[in-house]
Amino acid sequence: MALHPRAGKPATADDLTNIAQLVSAYFVNEVDPRNPAQQVKFGTSGHRGCALDCSFNEAHILAICQALVAYREEQGITGPLLLGRDTHALSEAAYMTALEVFIGNGIEVHIQTDDGYTPTPVLSNAILRYNQGRTSGLCDGVVITPSHNPPTDGGFKYNPPHGGPADTDATKVIEKYANALLSSDLLGVQAVSYAEARASSLLKQVDWRQQYIDGLATVIDMAAIAKAKLRIGVDAMGGAGASYWALIAEQYGLSIDVHHAHADATFQFMSLDKDGKIRMDCSSPYAMASLVQLRDQYDIAFGNDPDYDRHGIVTPTHGLLNPNHYLAVAIDYLCQHRQWPQSLAIGKTLVSSAMIDRVVAKHQRELREMPVGFKWFAQELHAGTTAFGGEESAGASFLDRQGKAWSTDKDGIILALLAAEICAVTGKNPGQYYDDLCAEHGTSYYKRIDAASSAEKNAAFQSIRAYKLKLETLAGDPVTQVMTKAPANDALIGGIKVTTANGWFAARPSGTEPIYKIYCESLLSEAHLEQLAEEAQQLVNSWLQG
Repeated sequence: MALHPRAGKPATADDLTNIAQLVSAYFVNEVDPRNPAQQVKFGTSGHRGCALDCSFNEAHILAICQALVAYREEQGITGPLLLGRDTHALSEAAYMTALEVFIGNGIEVHIQTDDGYTPTPVLSNAILRYNQGRTSGLCDGVVITPSHNPPTDGGFKYNPPHGGPADTDATKVIEKYANALLSSDLLGVQAVSYAEARASSLLKQVDWRQQYIDGLATVIDMAAIAKAKLRIGVDAMGGAGASYWALIAEQYGLSIDVHHAHADATFQFMSLDKDGKIRMDCSSPYAMASLVQLRDQYDIAFGNDPDYDRHGIVTPTHGLLNPNHYLAVAIDYLCQHRQWPQSLAIGKTLVSSAMIDRVVAKHQRELREMPVGFKWFAQELHAGTTAFGGEESAGASFLDRQGKAWSTDKDGIILALLAAEICAVTGKNPGQYYDDLCAEHGTSYYKRIDAASSAEKNAAFQSIRAYKLKLETLAGDPVTQVMTKAPANDALIGGIKVTTANGWFAARPSGTEPIYKIYCESLLSEAHLEQLAEEAQQLVNSWLQG
C-alpha cells in the first residue's frame, strides 16, 4: 500500500466527516439483510461498520442487542450488564439504541456516572471487580467502539463475565441470532423509548473511572514514577480516557501534559495516517506525528486510541517505538520486577516478534503463542495462569503486582504507565532498554505490509492448507515449519505462517478492515528482511489466486 503524500500532515476541513450526515444515516438508512456486506459480522474485535454503507445502523444494534439478551438467558447470566462507549459519533447513537433494548428487556444496566465515556480496559476491570467473590448473578459488559477506526465507523464489542473479549463460540451465536432478526424485519425486538430507558429504575450510574484510578497502584509502581519527577506527555486523542490523565496526575503527584483532551467526533486534531485517512492508530508514526514532534520535551510520552485498549510509546531518543519492541521490553522488565510465580506463562500472538521468544526463554517461562485477537488471552489472564498477553498491534495487559487479574482486555493505560515506571526504575527509556535487549539477544528486523483486499479475497485465506504447499525454501533458507494453527492451543489462525532458522512471515486477512496483512521478520539483516517480504508477497498472491 503506497504512502499517501499527506501522511503525517494535519487534517484539513476536506478530510473531516460530516457528523450530522453520518448520524442521520444511522437512523434513516435501511439495511438489506440479503446483502452480505450489510449483515452483522463479528470479526477480530466485535462488529464494525459504517452507517453510510449500511453496515452499522440502528437496525444492526437493535438486532445485536436483542440477540445478546437471548444469549445471556441461554448462558444463565443474570447480573447487570455494564455499558460503555467511546467518542466516535456512531458510538453515541448506538449507545442510545442499546439502552432502549436492554432496559426494554428488563435488564439492569450500569453506566458511567455523568454519562462519561468508558475505556475498554476500564469496563473489563469493572466486570472483574463486580464478579469478584460471586458465584451467581454475574455481570457482563458491552463497549460500543470501533477502536482506532476512522470517524465514520462504529463498533460493538461484547465482554462476558471473565471480562475479556467474547470468544468465537459466543460471537457466532450472537451473530446468527442478530441476522435472523434482521431477516424477520426485527420481529421480536423489545425496546422502550430512550426517555423511558433513562427514567427507568433499572439504569444505575457507577463511577468506574475513580475505581480504576484508585486501583492503579496495585498494578503499576505509581510511587516510583512520582519520585522520579518525570516529565510526561500524553496524546489523549480525544478518546474515552481523555479525562483520566488529569485525575491520575493529581491523585499520584505526576507531571503530565495532556494534548487533545477534548472529545471531537471529527477528530480534526489528528495527523493523517499512512493511507491519507484520519485513523486514531497510536501505533502509527503518521497518526502520532504531532506527539512525536514534541518528544524532546518529555522524558516519556504516550498516546492511546479512542477506546484506550492500545498504546503508543514515544521516547526522546527513539521516537515512536515499534509495538513489538515495546512488548519485548515490557515482558523483560516485568519478569524481573514482579514477584509472579515461575509457573505463570507469557502470551503473544504468532505474528509478534521472535525477540519475545528469546526474552521469555531467558526468564525460563512458558511461551503461549496464540492466534491474532486478544480473546485468546482473556481466559488465561482471568484464571491467573498467564501473567502477560500481548499483540503486535500495540495491545496488551498483565496481572497486578499480587498476580491477580487486573483487566482481561487490552489495557492501553497500564501499558503507557508501565513505560513511565520503566524510566523511573531503570533510568532508561524503553527505546534504550530495547537497544540493550538487541545487544543481548541480537537484532530483529520486522515489518508489516497492509494490502488492499476484498471480502472474496480475504475469504480465500480459509482454503489455504499447510499440507498442500510444496514450499522448501524462503529467502535462501530451508523452511522449517508451515503452520495454519497456533502452537499454544491448536486453533486455526485464519491464515498461514512460514518459518526458517533466520526468519518468518505470516499472512492473514484483517478482522477489522478490508485489507490483508503480511508480517515479516528477519534475524539477519534489513536486506534479508526485504528479500523475505518480497517472496512472501509473491507467495501470498499466488495462493490467493488459486
